[in-house]
Amino acid sequence: MSETPDSAVQTATETVRTYIEQHRAAFLDDLAQWLRIPSVSAQPDHDADVRRSAEWLAAKLRETGFPVAEILDTPGAPAVYAEWPSGEAGAPTVLVYGHHDVQPAAREDGWHTDPFEPVITDGRMYGRGAADDKGQVFFHTLGVRAHLAATGRTAPAVNLKLLIEGEEESGSPHFRALVEQHAERLAADAVIVSDTGMWSEDTPTVCTGMRGLAECEIQLYGPGQDIHSGSFGGAVPNPATAAARLVAALHDADEHVTIPGFYDGIAELTDAERELFAELPFDEAEWLGTAKSRATLGEAGFSTLERIWARPTAEVNGIGGGYQGPGGKTIIPSSAMVKLSFRLVAGQDPKHIEKLVTHWAAERIPAGIRHEITWSAGTRPCLTPLGHPALQSVVRAMSEAFGTKIRFTREGGSGPAADLQDVLAAPVLFLGISVPSDGWHAPNEKVELDLLFKGVETTAHLWSDLAATTA
Repeated sequence: MSETPDSAVQTATETVRTYIEQHRAAFLDDLAQWLRIPSVSAQPDHDADVRRSAEWLAAKLRETGFPVAEILDTPGAPAVYAEWPSGEAGAPTVLVYGHHDVQPAAREDGWHTDPFEPVITDGRMYGRGAADDKGQVFFHTLGVRAHLAATGRTAPAVNLKLLIEGEEESGSPHFRALVEQHAERLAADAVIVSDTGMWSEDTPTVCTGMRGLAECEIQLYGPGQDIHSGSFGGAVPNPATAAARLVAALHDADEHVTIPGFYDGIAELTDAERELFAELPFDEAEWLGTAKSRATLGEAGFSTLERIWARPTAEVNGIGGGYQGPGGKTIIPSSAMVKLSFRLVAGQDPKHIEKLVTHWAAERIPAGIRHEITWSAGTRPCLTPLGHPALQSVVRAMSEAFGTKIRFTREGGSGPAADLQDVLAAPVLFLGISVPSDGWHAPNEKVELDLLFKGVETTAHLWSDLAATTA
Protein backbone atom coordinates (compact mmCIF):
# COMPACT_ATOMS: atom_id res chain seq x y z
CA MET A 1 0.00 0.00 0.00
CA SER A 2 1.46 3.35 -1.02
CA GLU A 3 1.82 6.17 1.49
CA THR A 4 -0.51 9.14 1.36
CA PRO A 5 1.21 12.54 1.21
CA ASP A 6 0.33 13.14 4.89
CA SER A 7 1.78 9.84 6.03
CA ALA A 8 4.90 10.44 3.94
CA VAL A 9 5.43 13.78 5.70
CA GLN A 10 4.84 12.12 9.07
CA THR A 11 7.39 9.44 8.27
CA ALA A 12 9.96 12.05 7.20
CA THR A 13 9.36 14.04 10.39
CA GLU A 14 9.76 10.95 12.55
CA THR A 15 12.96 9.98 10.72
CA VAL A 16 14.39 13.45 11.23
CA ARG A 17 13.59 13.45 14.94
CA THR A 18 14.99 9.96 15.45
CA TYR A 19 18.20 10.89 13.64
CA ILE A 20 18.60 14.06 15.70
CA GLU A 21 18.05 12.19 18.97
CA GLN A 22 20.63 9.56 18.01
CA HIS A 23 23.24 12.23 17.29
CA ARG A 24 22.28 14.76 19.97
CA ALA A 25 25.08 14.00 22.43
CA ALA A 26 27.85 14.04 19.81
CA PHE A 27 26.48 17.30 18.38
CA LEU A 28 26.56 19.00 21.78
CA ASP A 29 30.07 17.72 22.47
CA ASP A 30 31.25 19.21 19.18
CA LEU A 31 29.50 22.52 19.81
CA ALA A 32 31.06 22.74 23.28
CA GLN A 33 34.48 22.12 21.75
CA TRP A 34 33.95 25.01 19.33
CA LEU A 35 32.68 27.32 22.07
CA ARG A 36 35.89 26.74 24.01
CA ILE A 37 37.78 28.66 21.31
CA PRO A 38 37.67 32.36 22.39
CA SER A 39 37.24 33.78 18.90
CA VAL A 40 36.90 37.43 19.99
CA SER A 41 37.46 39.43 16.82
CA ALA A 42 37.55 42.81 18.61
CA GLN A 43 40.64 41.94 20.65
CA PRO A 44 43.98 41.57 18.81
CA ASP A 45 45.21 39.17 21.50
CA HIS A 46 42.63 36.69 20.17
CA ASP A 47 43.58 36.92 16.47
CA ALA A 48 45.08 33.42 16.58
CA ASP A 49 41.93 32.11 18.30
CA VAL A 50 39.70 33.56 15.57
CA ARG A 51 41.80 31.74 12.97
CA ARG A 52 41.70 28.57 15.05
CA SER A 53 37.91 28.85 15.18
CA ALA A 54 37.73 29.14 11.39
CA GLU A 55 40.02 26.17 10.91
CA TRP A 56 38.00 24.10 13.40
CA LEU A 57 34.75 24.86 11.56
CA ALA A 58 36.22 24.13 8.11
CA ALA A 59 37.45 20.74 9.35
CA LYS A 60 34.08 19.94 10.94
CA LEU A 61 32.23 20.87 7.74
CA ARG A 62 34.44 18.51 5.75
CA GLU A 63 33.69 15.83 8.34
CA THR A 64 29.96 16.58 7.93
CA GLY A 65 30.23 15.82 4.22
CA PHE A 66 30.90 19.13 2.49
CA PRO A 67 33.36 18.33 -0.31
CA VAL A 68 34.61 21.92 -0.23
CA ALA A 69 35.32 23.72 3.06
CA GLU A 70 38.09 26.30 3.17
CA ILE A 71 39.32 29.52 4.74
CA LEU A 72 38.71 32.82 2.95
CA ASP A 73 41.24 35.37 4.17
CA THR A 74 40.46 39.08 4.51
CA PRO A 75 42.65 42.00 5.63
CA GLY A 76 41.17 41.24 9.05
CA ALA A 77 39.76 37.98 10.40
CA PRO A 78 39.19 34.89 8.23
CA ALA A 79 35.82 33.65 6.99
CA VAL A 80 34.87 30.06 6.19
CA TYR A 81 33.35 29.01 2.86
CA ALA A 82 31.84 25.59 2.15
CA GLU A 83 29.75 24.06 -0.61
CA TRP A 84 27.95 20.78 -1.21
CA PRO A 85 26.50 20.43 -4.74
CA SER A 86 23.18 18.71 -5.12
CA GLY A 87 24.24 16.80 -8.18
CA GLU A 88 20.87 17.35 -9.82
CA ALA A 89 20.44 19.55 -12.87
CA GLY A 90 18.27 22.56 -12.15
CA ALA A 91 18.57 22.34 -8.36
CA PRO A 92 18.44 25.80 -6.75
CA THR A 93 21.42 27.18 -4.87
CA VAL A 94 21.10 28.35 -1.26
CA LEU A 95 23.75 30.28 0.66
CA VAL A 96 23.73 30.17 4.48
CA TYR A 97 25.28 33.12 6.33
CA GLY A 98 26.45 33.27 9.94
CA HIS A 99 29.54 34.27 11.91
CA HIS A 100 32.05 32.44 14.08
CA ASP A 101 33.50 35.39 15.99
CA VAL A 102 32.09 36.32 19.39
CA GLN A 103 31.85 39.26 21.78
CA PRO A 104 34.46 39.77 24.51
CA ALA A 105 33.69 37.94 27.74
CA ALA A 106 35.36 37.50 31.13
CA ARG A 107 34.31 35.91 34.41
CA GLU A 108 34.55 39.29 36.18
CA ASP A 109 31.89 40.74 33.84
CA GLY A 110 29.28 38.87 35.89
CA TRP A 111 29.44 35.37 34.43
CA HIS A 112 28.47 32.56 36.81
CA THR A 113 30.93 30.25 35.05
CA ASP A 114 33.91 30.55 32.72
CA PRO A 115 32.40 32.04 29.50
CA PHE A 116 34.63 29.82 27.36
CA GLU A 117 33.97 26.59 29.25
CA PRO A 118 30.40 25.64 28.20
CA VAL A 119 28.05 24.30 30.87
CA ILE A 120 24.69 22.56 30.35
CA THR A 121 22.14 23.24 33.09
CA ASP A 122 18.36 22.84 33.08
CA GLY A 123 18.16 22.26 29.32
CA ARG A 124 20.37 25.23 28.46
CA MET A 125 23.92 25.51 27.26
CA TYR A 126 25.78 28.50 28.72
CA GLY A 127 28.84 29.94 27.01
CA ARG A 128 29.91 32.85 24.84
CA GLY A 129 28.66 32.19 21.30
CA ALA A 130 26.12 29.55 22.34
CA ALA A 131 23.36 31.59 20.67
CA ASP A 132 25.30 34.39 18.92
CA ASP A 133 26.23 32.84 16.63
CA LYS A 134 28.08 29.55 16.84
CA GLY A 135 25.07 27.55 18.02
CA GLN A 136 22.92 28.86 15.18
CA VAL A 137 25.64 28.21 12.61
CA PHE A 138 26.34 24.74 13.92
CA PHE A 139 22.76 23.46 13.81
CA HIS A 140 23.09 23.45 10.02
CA THR A 141 25.66 20.64 10.22
CA LEU A 142 23.29 18.22 11.95
CA GLY A 143 20.34 19.55 9.95
CA VAL A 144 21.81 18.62 6.59
CA ARG A 145 22.70 15.14 7.82
CA ALA A 146 19.15 14.64 9.12
CA HIS A 147 17.87 15.88 5.75
CA LEU A 148 19.90 13.17 4.00
CA ALA A 149 18.70 10.51 6.43
CA ALA A 150 15.05 11.45 5.88
CA THR A 151 15.26 11.65 2.09
CA GLY A 152 17.69 8.83 1.37
CA ARG A 153 19.84 11.26 -0.60
CA THR A 154 23.63 11.30 -0.69
CA ALA A 155 23.73 15.07 -1.30
CA PRO A 156 21.36 17.89 -0.33
CA ALA A 157 18.28 18.63 -2.43
CA VAL A 158 19.75 22.10 -3.06
CA ASN A 159 23.23 23.22 -3.97
CA LEU A 160 24.19 24.19 -0.42
CA LYS A 161 26.79 26.87 0.33
CA LEU A 162 27.93 28.39 3.63
CA LEU A 163 29.68 31.69 4.27
CA ILE A 164 30.61 32.08 7.94
CA GLU A 165 32.13 35.47 8.69
CA GLY A 166 34.88 36.19 11.24
CA GLU A 167 34.33 39.90 11.87
CA GLU A 168 30.62 40.43 12.46
CA GLU A 169 31.12 41.40 16.10
CA SER A 170 33.64 44.02 14.94
CA GLY A 171 31.28 45.68 12.48
CA SER A 172 32.03 43.51 9.39
CA PRO A 173 34.59 46.01 8.05
CA HIS A 174 35.77 43.74 5.22
CA PHE A 175 32.60 41.76 4.57
CA ARG A 176 31.22 43.57 1.55
CA ALA A 177 34.60 43.50 -0.19
CA LEU A 178 34.80 39.77 0.55
CA VAL A 179 31.38 39.17 -0.99
CA GLU A 180 32.24 41.27 -4.03
CA GLN A 181 35.56 39.45 -4.48
CA HIS A 182 33.89 36.03 -4.38
CA ALA A 183 30.53 36.97 -5.87
CA GLU A 184 30.69 34.31 -8.57
CA ARG A 185 31.36 31.51 -6.07
CA LEU A 186 28.73 32.85 -3.68
CA ALA A 187 26.00 33.22 -6.32
CA ALA A 188 22.70 31.86 -5.00
CA ASP A 189 18.96 31.82 -5.60
CA ALA A 190 18.30 32.53 -1.93
CA VAL A 191 20.29 33.47 1.18
CA ILE A 192 19.51 32.08 4.63
CA VAL A 193 20.75 34.23 7.53
CA SER A 194 21.00 32.32 10.81
CA ASP A 195 21.97 35.20 13.06
CA THR A 196 18.58 36.31 14.37
CA GLY A 197 16.05 35.26 16.95
CA MET A 198 12.40 34.50 17.62
CA TRP A 199 9.76 36.35 19.60
CA SER A 200 9.71 33.79 22.44
CA GLU A 201 9.86 30.09 23.23
CA ASP A 202 6.08 29.87 22.96
CA THR A 203 5.75 32.07 19.87
CA PRO A 204 8.07 30.93 17.08
CA THR A 205 8.57 33.59 14.44
CA VAL A 206 10.36 34.35 11.22
CA CYS A 207 12.11 37.68 10.85
CA THR A 208 11.40 39.39 7.52
CA GLY A 209 13.68 42.41 7.67
CA MET A 210 16.44 44.37 9.33
CA ARG A 211 16.93 48.10 9.33
CA GLY A 212 19.94 49.80 7.80
CA LEU A 213 22.20 52.29 9.55
CA ALA A 214 23.95 55.59 8.89
CA GLU A 215 25.86 57.29 11.70
CA CYS A 216 27.94 60.43 12.00
CA GLU A 217 29.79 62.74 14.34
CA ILE A 218 29.55 66.50 13.92
CA GLN A 219 32.27 68.67 15.45
CA LEU A 220 31.52 72.38 15.85
CA TYR A 221 34.25 75.00 16.41
CA GLY A 222 33.68 78.56 17.57
CA PRO A 223 36.22 80.84 19.31
CA GLY A 224 39.86 79.83 19.17
CA GLN A 225 39.68 79.08 22.90
CA ASP A 226 37.13 79.14 25.73
CA ILE A 227 36.23 82.79 26.37
CA HIS A 228 34.53 84.81 29.13
CA SER A 229 30.73 84.71 28.80
CA GLY A 230 30.36 88.14 30.40
CA SER A 231 32.82 89.89 28.14
CA PHE A 232 31.78 88.15 24.93
CA GLY A 233 28.45 86.35 25.52
CA GLY A 234 25.57 87.47 23.37
CA ALA A 235 27.95 88.93 20.80
CA VAL A 236 29.66 85.86 19.28
CA PRO A 237 28.27 82.46 18.18
CA ASN A 238 28.34 79.68 20.76
CA PRO A 239 29.10 76.18 19.38
CA ALA A 240 27.30 74.46 22.29
CA THR A 241 24.16 76.46 21.54
CA ALA A 242 24.50 75.58 17.86
CA ALA A 243 24.78 71.89 18.78
CA ALA A 244 21.66 72.09 20.96
CA ARG A 245 19.66 73.84 18.24
CA LEU A 246 20.78 71.29 15.67
CA VAL A 247 19.58 68.43 17.86
CA ALA A 248 16.30 70.22 18.66
CA ALA A 249 15.60 70.65 14.95
CA LEU A 250 15.81 66.91 14.17
CA HIS A 251 12.14 66.19 14.99
CA ASP A 252 8.83 68.00 14.92
CA ALA A 253 6.12 67.83 17.59
CA ASP A 254 4.89 64.47 16.22
CA GLU A 255 8.41 62.98 16.35
CA HIS A 256 8.71 62.96 12.55
CA VAL A 257 12.23 63.48 11.25
CA THR A 258 12.38 66.95 9.71
CA ILE A 259 15.30 66.44 7.31
CA PRO A 260 13.93 67.19 3.82
CA GLY A 261 13.70 64.06 1.67
CA PHE A 262 14.34 61.70 4.59
CA TYR A 263 11.19 59.62 3.99
CA ASP A 264 11.29 59.68 0.17
CA GLY A 265 10.86 56.24 -1.41
CA ILE A 266 10.50 54.21 1.78
CA ALA A 267 8.54 50.95 1.75
CA GLU A 268 5.44 51.77 3.76
CA LEU A 269 3.87 49.17 6.04
CA THR A 270 0.91 47.39 4.47
CA ASP A 271 -2.31 46.78 6.36
CA ALA A 272 -1.53 43.06 6.30
CA GLU A 273 1.86 43.60 7.92
CA ARG A 274 0.38 45.82 10.62
CA GLU A 275 -2.19 43.13 11.38
CA LEU A 276 0.54 40.49 11.65
CA PHE A 277 2.55 42.65 14.06
CA ALA A 278 -0.61 43.17 16.12
CA GLU A 279 -1.05 39.37 16.47
CA LEU A 280 2.11 39.11 18.57
CA PRO A 281 1.64 38.90 22.36
CA PHE A 282 3.28 42.28 23.00
CA ASP A 283 3.19 43.55 26.58
CA GLU A 284 4.19 47.21 26.48
CA ALA A 285 4.71 47.46 30.25
CA GLU A 286 7.05 44.47 30.18
CA TRP A 287 8.87 45.92 27.17
CA LEU A 288 9.32 49.23 29.01
CA GLY A 289 10.81 47.31 31.91
CA THR A 290 13.35 45.72 29.57
CA ALA A 291 14.08 49.15 28.09
CA LYS A 292 14.51 50.61 31.61
CA SER A 293 12.26 53.45 30.47
CA ARG A 294 9.23 55.09 32.11
CA ALA A 295 7.29 55.88 28.91
CA THR A 296 7.13 55.24 25.19
CA LEU A 297 7.66 58.01 22.66
CA GLY A 298 7.91 57.95 18.90
CA GLU A 299 6.53 58.82 15.52
CA ALA A 300 2.82 59.60 15.71
CA GLY A 301 0.48 57.14 14.01
CA PHE A 302 2.57 54.01 14.63
CA SER A 303 2.65 51.37 17.34
CA THR A 304 5.78 50.65 19.36
CA LEU A 305 6.60 47.53 17.33
CA GLU A 306 6.04 49.39 14.07
CA ARG A 307 8.36 52.17 15.24
CA ILE A 308 11.26 49.87 16.13
CA TRP A 309 10.90 47.46 13.21
CA ALA A 310 9.51 49.28 10.20
CA ARG A 311 10.05 53.03 10.53
CA PRO A 312 13.25 55.03 10.03
CA THR A 313 14.63 56.95 12.98
CA ALA A 314 17.04 59.74 13.90
CA GLU A 315 18.66 59.42 17.30
CA VAL A 316 21.09 61.55 19.29
CA ASN A 317 23.77 59.17 20.58
CA GLY A 318 25.87 61.83 22.23
CA ILE A 319 26.12 65.58 22.73
CA GLY A 320 28.79 67.58 24.50
CA GLY A 321 30.69 70.84 24.76
CA GLY A 322 31.94 73.29 27.33
CA TYR A 323 32.62 72.85 31.01
CA GLN A 324 31.50 69.52 32.52
CA GLY A 325 33.05 69.69 36.02
CA PRO A 326 31.53 70.59 39.39
CA GLY A 327 30.31 74.12 40.01
CA GLY A 328 30.07 76.84 37.41
CA LYS A 329 32.50 78.12 34.82
CA THR A 330 31.07 81.03 32.88
CA ILE A 331 32.51 80.51 29.45
CA ILE A 332 31.59 80.31 25.82
CA PRO A 333 33.19 77.00 24.87
CA SER A 334 35.50 76.80 21.90
CA SER A 335 33.92 73.58 20.59
CA ALA A 336 31.03 71.16 20.85
CA MET A 337 30.03 67.85 19.29
CA VAL A 338 26.99 65.79 18.36
CA LYS A 339 26.81 62.07 17.50
CA LEU A 340 23.80 61.02 15.41
CA SER A 341 22.55 57.70 14.07
CA PHE A 342 19.80 56.97 11.56
CA ARG A 343 18.08 53.58 11.36
CA LEU A 344 16.85 53.06 7.82
CA VAL A 345 14.11 50.97 6.21
CA ALA A 346 13.67 49.46 2.77
CA GLY A 347 13.78 52.16 0.11
CA GLN A 348 16.44 54.22 1.90
CA ASP A 349 20.10 54.26 0.96
CA PRO A 350 22.79 55.19 3.55
CA LYS A 351 24.78 57.24 1.02
CA HIS A 352 21.72 59.27 0.08
CA ILE A 353 20.87 59.85 3.73
CA GLU A 354 24.44 61.04 4.33
CA LYS A 355 24.04 63.68 1.63
CA LEU A 356 20.68 64.84 2.99
CA VAL A 357 21.94 65.14 6.56
CA THR A 358 25.18 66.84 5.54
CA HIS A 359 23.27 69.50 3.61
CA TRP A 360 20.65 69.88 6.38
CA ALA A 361 23.31 70.40 9.06
CA ALA A 362 25.30 72.90 7.00
CA GLU A 363 22.20 75.07 6.52
CA ARG A 364 21.52 75.22 10.26
CA ILE A 365 24.97 76.02 11.60
CA PRO A 366 25.41 79.79 12.01
CA ALA A 367 28.15 81.89 10.45
CA GLY A 368 31.24 81.97 12.63
CA ILE A 369 30.92 78.28 13.56
CA ARG A 370 33.13 75.95 11.57
CA HIS A 371 31.97 72.34 11.46
CA GLU A 372 33.24 68.94 10.34
CA ILE A 373 30.98 65.93 9.79
CA THR A 374 32.42 62.42 9.73
CA TRP A 375 30.44 59.35 8.62
CA SER A 376 31.03 55.74 9.58
CA ALA A 377 30.48 52.94 7.08
CA GLY A 378 26.76 52.58 6.39
CA THR A 379 24.58 49.48 6.36
CA ARG A 380 21.73 49.02 3.93
CA PRO A 381 18.27 47.87 5.08
CA CYS A 382 17.01 44.42 4.14
CA LEU A 383 13.40 43.27 3.65
CA THR A 384 11.82 40.02 2.45
CA PRO A 385 8.31 40.41 0.99
CA LEU A 386 5.75 38.34 2.92
CA GLY A 387 4.56 36.59 -0.23
CA HIS A 388 7.99 35.47 -1.42
CA PRO A 389 7.93 31.72 -2.21
CA ALA A 390 11.26 31.08 -0.46
CA LEU A 391 9.97 32.76 2.69
CA GLN A 392 6.97 30.47 2.61
CA SER A 393 9.36 27.51 2.48
CA VAL A 394 11.03 28.71 5.67
CA VAL A 395 7.62 29.14 7.32
CA ARG A 396 6.49 25.63 6.32
CA ALA A 397 9.75 24.06 7.53
CA MET A 398 9.54 25.86 10.87
CA SER A 399 5.88 24.95 11.25
CA GLU A 400 6.72 21.28 10.68
CA ALA A 401 9.47 21.45 13.31
CA PHE A 402 7.56 23.45 15.92
CA GLY A 403 4.13 22.02 15.27
CA THR A 404 2.43 25.39 15.51
CA LYS A 405 1.63 28.55 13.57
CA ILE A 406 4.64 30.67 12.68
CA ARG A 407 4.28 34.43 13.04
CA PHE A 408 6.34 37.29 11.66
CA THR A 409 8.67 39.89 13.12
CA ARG A 410 11.35 42.27 11.96
CA GLU A 411 14.59 43.33 13.65
CA GLY A 412 15.16 46.90 14.75
CA GLY A 413 18.92 46.51 14.53
CA SER A 414 21.23 46.28 11.54
CA GLY A 415 23.60 43.70 10.08
CA PRO A 416 25.56 42.72 6.97
CA ALA A 417 22.70 40.73 5.41
CA ALA A 418 21.90 43.58 3.05
CA ASP A 419 25.36 43.30 1.49
CA LEU A 420 24.50 39.75 0.44
CA GLN A 421 21.16 40.90 -0.96
CA ASP A 422 22.84 43.79 -2.73
CA VAL A 423 25.83 42.06 -4.28
CA LEU A 424 24.26 38.68 -5.04
CA ALA A 425 20.84 40.04 -6.07
CA ALA A 426 19.18 37.24 -4.12
CA PRO A 427 16.36 37.33 -1.54
CA VAL A 428 17.52 37.17 2.07
CA LEU A 429 15.57 34.95 4.48
CA PHE A 430 16.11 34.85 8.22
CA LEU A 431 16.13 31.59 10.17
CA GLY A 432 17.01 31.93 13.84
CA ILE A 433 15.88 30.13 16.99
CA SER A 434 17.36 32.35 19.71
CA VAL A 435 15.07 34.06 22.24
CA PRO A 436 15.51 37.38 24.08
CA SER A 437 16.51 35.69 27.34
CA ASP A 438 19.58 34.17 25.65
CA GLY A 439 21.53 37.31 26.54
CA TRP A 440 23.45 38.12 23.38
CA HIS A 441 26.57 40.20 24.22
CA ALA A 442 25.74 39.89 27.94
CA PRO A 443 27.12 37.79 30.79
CA ASN A 444 25.76 34.23 31.00
CA GLU A 445 24.82 33.97 27.32
CA LYS A 446 22.96 30.71 26.71
CA VAL A 447 20.91 28.80 24.18
CA GLU A 448 17.77 26.77 24.90
CA LEU A 449 18.62 23.25 23.76
CA ASP A 450 15.05 22.37 22.79
CA LEU A 451 15.01 25.39 20.47
CA LEU A 452 18.47 24.64 19.14
CA PHE A 453 17.28 21.21 18.02
CA LYS A 454 14.14 22.75 16.54
CA GLY A 455 16.57 24.74 14.38
CA VAL A 456 18.21 21.48 13.34
CA GLU A 457 14.82 20.01 12.51
CA THR A 458 13.77 23.08 10.53
CA THR A 459 16.80 22.90 8.25
CA ALA A 460 16.30 19.17 7.79
CA HIS A 461 12.90 19.94 6.21
CA LEU A 462 13.88 23.20 4.52
CA TRP A 463 16.17 22.00 1.75
CA SER A 464 13.57 19.71 0.15
CA ASP A 465 10.91 22.42 0.38
CA LEU A 466 13.17 25.05 -1.17
CA ALA A 467 14.17 22.64 -3.92
CA ALA A 468 10.52 22.14 -4.83
CA THR A 469 9.64 25.84 -4.48
CA THR A 470 12.65 27.56 -6.05
CA ALA A 471 13.58 25.20 -8.87
